[in-house]
Amino acid sequence: MRQERFKMEREGLVKEGQEVEISERSAVTGQYTYLVEPSVAMSGIYRTSERIMARKGRIEKIEKTEKGFYLLVELKE
Repeated sequence: MRQERFKMEREGLVKEGQEVEISERSAVTGQYTYLVEPSVAMSGIYRTSERIMARKGRIEKIEKTEKGFYLLVELKE
């Protein structure tokens, strides 16, 4: 299992325990970002060796911080 964090701007778009789809965005530079669909939350930047291979995951936790909301997503890899 692998857990990754995604930043979500607005509250209430998803719930803990919910199954979500993950899509990959790549650049020519070999850097990748990921979206929790439909454009609910976005990841940071990953290098090729750190790529997320799973396309589905489950929201383990939603964290509320001063900078916004973060999803902790568990992926089966």
